[in-house]
Amino acid sequence: MATVFFSAHQKPMRLTRLLILFFTLAALPACHLLPDWANHPNPPKAKQVRVLCYNIHHGEGTDGKIDLERIAGVIKAVNPDLVALQEVDSVTVRTNGVDQAAELARLTGMKAYFGRTIDFQGGKYGNAILSKLPFSQIRNFPLPGREPRAVLTAEVDFAPTPFLFMSTHLDNAIAANRLISADSINKIVSREAKKPAILAGDLNEIPYGPTLGKFREVWTEAYLGDSLFTFPVATPNRQIDYILFTPRERWRLVEVKVLDESIASDHRPIMAVLELKPGEY
Repeated sequence: MATVFFSAHQKPMRLTRLLILFFTLAALPACHLLPDWANHPNPPKAKQVRVLCYNIHHGEGTDGKIDLERIAGVIKAVNPDLVALQEVDSVTVRTNGVDQAAELARLTGMKAYFGRTIDFQGGKYGNAILSKLPFSQIRNFPLPGREPRAVLTAEVDFAPTPFLFMSTHLDNAIAANRLISADSINKIVSREAKKPAILAGDLNEIPYGPTLGKFREVWTEAYLGDSLFTFPVATPNRQIDYILFTPRERWRLVEVKVLDESIASDHRPIMAVLELKPGEY
């Protein structure tokens, strides 16, 4: 290494300048590669959200009883932050005029929003969302199907990064309608400009079917290698209920399981714990 000599009055000033220049240049590449939030005085941490997906069969169990308290007990047992419900009645004759989403909200201490898919027996029938988290911009998008289908969406206020939560129930008879619906849902979430999103629902398709292939163009399944059979409820042998998330790099799947519940509905509920990684803001 070359030796640099300074006169007595030059040495302190030049040495100080050299040290400042050295540390400034050394820091530049690292600053350039880090996202804005990394230089924040209190950078955000990854946060977990507990999600439950449950086709409640209008509250009717395998014993023929309509029992929303039993459904609420299943939900409360796993303490979810968000619940996507399918086959929910709203003031229909068969369920004695009960607004099921509102009643489940009361029983679980959560907030509810119902999304109509069809008019039925003097009331409505469709999907619902229960939430412990504040949410806004609630929308219900119609989907194609043998009978009308829909996807209910809500923006969850999840600081520092809001995300989209979606509940849906696809056609159980015609594969072509499921494919069209999957494509419609993919387009809805794509319009949100890569905003993090979770989709939960009864997709009426096995994991290797074409509908899941279409969803995989945008979404990642909550799956860690174990079987997640949800139907039929007594002796389940296939998965038709799912929790999906996008974009893949913004989420970490911590846990996913099917609940051991075989009476309250004709489907078993599926639950996932997801960790939302901080992004730029």
